[in-house]
Amino acid sequence: MHVLITGGGTGIGAATAEMFVRRGARVTIAGRRPEPLDAVAASSPSIFAVPTDVTREDACAAMVAAAQAAHGPIDIVVANAGGAESVSFARTSLDQWQQIIDVNLTGVFLTTKAVLPDLLRRNESGLRRLVFVASTAGLKGYPYVAPYCAAKHGVIGLARSLAIEYAKTPLTVNAVCPGYVETPLFEMTIANIVAKTGRTPEQAKADLLKSNPQGRVIRAAEVAETIGWLCSDAATSVNGHAVSLSGGEV
Repeated sequence: MHVLITGGGTGIGAATAEMFVRRGARVTIAGRRPEPLDAVAASSPSIFAVPTDVTREDACAAMVAAAQAAHGPIDIVVANAGGAESVSFARTSLDQWQQIIDVNLTGVFLTTKAVLPDLLRRNESGLRRLVFVASTAGLKGYPYVAPYCAAKHGVIGLARSLAIEYAKTPLTVNAVCPGYVETPLFEMTIANIVAKTGRTPEQAKADLLKSNPQGRVIRAAEVAETIGWLCSDAATSVNGHAVSLSGGEV
């Protein structure tokens, strides 16, 4: 089993790579920054790292070719690359809008397009899985992150569309929608709030967690294990779903 994970150098992507290695998979991780990718790859000979910009079509094609050369045809894709920026809608520039849409939505489209022939190959048996890492921001709205919410809503729409389009094949397509997760992005969000409001990190974190009925930050390993379940035989009939990991928020 060969798994391709974008945004694989930190957070959810790194935890997912580690989870699949424990399950005996060959893993390719991709992302923009070589240093964190190399650090994750150093943890196991089963992990191959390839620097990639998922917003570029040629880079996604090169990523898939490199992954295939390292580990063979791809069976599972976890499209996890993404990013967010907090700004009021009125102050959001077209460049900011496009940047968020590109990395969170267009990147998922380009990754999927590049790897689809592997996922639909017919000359081999075995499961095929496509999992998009979306967000609770794909299920509801949040203030000051309108482009991010729009992009993640698009990711869920894409998953539901592809799930129906390829329902007669071995491929299933689903999305996971975590709330705030213990990742570098979460720490960056807290730092931005502190810088803009003068609150302490503890106050900023408490404000963010008000939306989660459990009042806790989700662990990256929890998201990884949910992805693992979606990629198991037990989830063969789970198709076109957006699985919320949010403590009951949505």
